[in-house]
Amino acid sequence: MAKITPFNGLRPRPELAARVATLPYDVVSTEEARRYRDQEYNFYHVTRSEIDLPEGTDPHSQQVYDKAKENLDNMLEMGILRSDPDPCYYIYELHMNGRSQTGLICASSVNDYLSGVIKKHEHTRPEKEQDRINHMIATKAQTGVVFLAYRDNETVQKIIERWKEKHQPVNNFVAPDGVRHTLWVMDDYAKCATITRLFHEEVPATYIADGHHRAASAAKVCLQWRELGYAISGEEAFNYFLTCIFPASQLEILPYNRVVTDLNKLTPVAFLKKLEKDFVVEKIDGHPVQPAVPHEMGMYLNGSWYRLTARPGSYPEALIPSLDCSILQDNVLSKILDIHNPRTDSRVDFVGGIRGLGELERRVDQGAAVAAFSLYPVSIDALLSVADSGEVMPPKSTWFEPKLRDGLVVYPV
Repeated sequence: MAKITPFNGLRPRPELAARVATLPYDVVSTEEARRYRDQEYNFYHVTRSEIDLPEGTDPHSQQVYDKAKENLDNMLEMGILRSDPDPCYYIYELHMNGRSQTGLICASSVNDYLSGVIKKHEHTRPEKEQDRINHMIATKAQTGVVFLAYRDNETVQKIIERWKEKHQPVNNFVAPDGVRHTLWVMDDYAKCATITRLFHEEVPATYIADGHHRAASAAKVCLQWRELGYAISGEEAFNYFLTCIFPASQLEILPYNRVVTDLNKLTPVAFLKKLEKDFVVEKIDGHPVQPAVPHEMGMYLNGSWYRLTARPGSYPEALIPSLDCSILQDNVLSKILDIHNPRTDSRVDFVGGIRGLGELERRVDQGAAVAAFSLYPVSIDALLSVADSGEVMPPKSTWFEPKLRDGLVVYPV
């Protein structure tokens, strides 16, 4: 069963929260983060601290991690961030395009991650893990939230909703991308204890929706510090990691689309011919193709959109091979284009669904890619089923929106 705990979070002063909060470090480039360099309260100074060093600085160098610690310490000394005096849970609501989701920011057990109570659906990359390991060791804090889901629990959700109804939020602002972020502090000992007990007794598992690398890094730091003898009670802060847990029914997954840089020496006509073996190929005039049902995908090639419908029998009926991202990988990228490892092959790139189909057209029209593919999104039920099975999805299978903000609650370890 799931083990969670409240903690003494570091939070921005309420009047500064909107200026501190940033998108997760891994959805912005250094160049994008550098645009905020002159905004002294902005949390990119901690999560992308290379923006405060000369251009060209290796973002994975020790001086970057040291700068992150210096900037975090400065935020604390200046009172931009302050520690809550008592352990708290934090209720976090995001509202986007008429839809809301409400999660619980808490510390989740590293032992749950190691034992499989916290379930995964993606592989991680060692170099990305090492980046967050170095960042965590330098700052002695977890600055990015791991986005978890759990199968709905009516009792937990009622407690959270009642708290929202009876208490004023400490933060309530609309970010530049139009997403509203609202945060409540649950500082009542009895209410926190009840939620802790309910998760321990009634929630058998939680699921990583986004943040596999942050979770893996936190676990490795924990194991490293245990080896060094820092664990006495087993309840030290580093035995947990920063998470926000949402009811699965409130979540929406957007597609994670693909672009490729070449057709493996095929002409467009020859490529289309090869596609016909496993797909019904229809040229669509006048508008982009956003797939409306599973096993249908769009393709943008030579200034035209095509609808590709997977032929019955062209893919296995098992859950993972029948996901559209798997069908594209197996029957197009691997079989025709010789792209066998999308995690490492530079000939394929991934475009989050939030960027829209116009971004796919732009990349092809400007020559950054030769073809683009729009996919039908994976369902949340499919994600949970894959995780329950102990298997993993193909890389970049899911894109969650809205994105949780860094800097609203920091977990000191």
